[in-house]
Amino acid sequence: MSAKKLASIDSFGQPVSVSGRNMKLELSSETVSVHKSGIEFRSPTPFTEWSEMTVALQSPLDGSKVSCNGVVVSCAGNKHSGYHVSMIFTGMTRSAQERLNILARSELGAG
Repeated sequence: MSAKKLASIDSFGQPVSVSGRNMKLELSSETVSVHKSGIEFRSPTPFTEWSEMTVALQSPLDGSKVSCNGVVVSCAGNKHSGYHVSMIFTGMTRSAQERLNILARSELGAG
């Protein structure tokens, strides 16, 4: 995962939807960190590493939605303190990548 963040943890303001074959979560923006090539989030439930997931982000700038497919590359934690999940985006469409790049160049970008 790239060290360059696209947006600060609370910059999306809208819930982030993460879904897989047998699971769907609506995450608060405080638990999410979006990067150039992936996403990290806190989850009350574990995710299986290497499972394919879909992430839906809604931009606070214009309300547009960005849908990304990805693979869980790490899930660490326990049922008492929660899980830290890292996911890498795969097969980003040009349109989705451009929308994420616009967020990176806006006041929401973190560097």
